[in-house]
Amino acid sequence: MTMANSKMLDALNEQIKHEYFSSYMYLSMSAYFADMGLSGFARWMRMQSEEELLHANKMYDYVIARGGKVTLFAIDMPPAEWESPLAVFKFGLEHEQFVTGRINDLMDMALSVKDHAAHTFLQWFVTEQVEEEESFNDIINNLKLVKGEGQGLLLLDRELGARAAPTLDDPAAAN
Repeated sequence: MTMANSKMLDALNEQIKHEYFSSYMYLSMSAYFADMGLSGFARWMRMQSEEELLHANKMYDYVIARGGKVTLFAIDMPPAEWESPLAVFKFGLEHEQFVTGRINDLMDMALSVKDHAAHTFLQWFVTEQVEEEESFNDIINNLKLVKGEGQGLLLLDRELGARAAPTLDDPAAAN
């Protein structure tokens, strides 16, 4: 088995940490919504947390498959309070944009070190990040329309609660 570029594997290990943090952060957001009594929002964030866990595990498996050693780094404590549901989703979008930047940096690195397998592997994440940002933007736009008011918020809660659980084969289907 040909081992991947060590610089690339180190960078992927760092990204695994960020993917696990994403899962942890969305779980915190789920708890925030559960405390508010918005079970649909809580479910949506719980599914988002599970999807991020799948992303981390996908990278974890790739590092092992390429002959690398997985290094699990400490994960920071995520925020637990926000001003409103809109603030939660804006925070989530900013985080997804940060992750998109990291994935793009990994793609650039894969090209610079000529690790074509990593480049091909990471293409899935590039596509996934476009879908992640779109999902957050759509919900932000809906939250702006309802202005945090009762009936609209309850309709959104019901809609978000219908989110299906993600799968490793097609996590985007759960968005």
